Amino acid sequence: MRPIFDLRVVVLLMLAACGGGAAVPAASRAVMPDTVLLAPAESTLKQDPLSRSIRRGLALATDTRDSLPANVGNDLRCVSCHLDGGRRAFAMPWIGVYGRFPQYRSRSGQVARLEDRINDCFRRSLNGRSISTEGDDMRDLVAYISWLSRGSVSGRRGWGNGIDSLAPLVPDTARGQQGFLQFCARCHGPDGQGMLKSGILNAGPPLWGPRSFNIGSGMARVRVAAAFIHRHMPFDVPGTMTPQAAFDIAGFVGARPRPDYPGKERDWPNGDAPVDAAYPTTGRVTASTPAPPVAPPKAPPTPRR
Repeated sequence: MRPIFDLRVVVLLMLAACGGGAAVPAASRAVMPDTVLLAPAESTLKQDPLSRSIRRGLALATDTRDSLPANVGNDLRCVSCHLDGGRRAFAMPWIGVYGRFPQYRSRSGQVARLEDRINDCFRRSLNGRSISTEGDDMRDLVAYISWLSRGSVSGRRGWGNGIDSLAPLVPDTARGQQGFLQFCARCHGPDGQGMLKSGILNAGPPLWGPRSFNIGSGMARVRVAAAFIHRHMPFDVPGTMTPQAAFDIAGFVGARPRPDYPGKERDWPNGDAPVDAAYPTTGRVTASTPAPPVAPPKAPPTPRR
């Protein structure tokens, strides 16, 4: 008779094998070459008003939930996705971003300012509420992003900007669950609810459930999540996962429950939603979008004699 293993026991044994979940120090992580983009050094900041604003912007991005509890509705922070304070290549870095706004955003179908884009993250990735575009909080966040962009060519997307690109693969969620337990559970918890209260060094935030990003977030898209996972996870040994494993885990995580985003059906109003959008939209039918089939009319009933 085969022994029956409790999945929770397996995970606990795995965590124990990893030193009780203690993360590898940052200095010893197997980081990919050229992973941090060039940006001004913090040592160049002074004690003038602009430098104080820049420092506060970094503090807000680093401790977003604690600093702005009325605007953050989950356990994430800005640097949960924008790694290394917005400096990590292919982790949606902020270097050069200041010079690329205003820009057209297909998801809203409008030209957006940088402030609009920041608030989009507050509403979606942080599952919260917008901050005032004229307040000190927004001013300090923009000041930090602007400072990171000094020396960048305005309007140009350089190497490492945005997120890495992976050829689409079909995710296997059963394999993804096993991959999640193997690669992700030690930082994000076996139930995906995060380990922020565990005391481990590199505790990860929730990946699903009520304290995670909502379905309107870009990370809810499988291709976006897979590219992020492939490049940056596991956090202690990034770049060691195959593209297929990344897609499998992204598919598994993407299928878990998470907060809704009211009004999501109005995203991509011009009918150009990406194929991996996590929800249907009501965008207009374009010339390149085939019209739905029309059922043939029913034949009239045969009159009785």
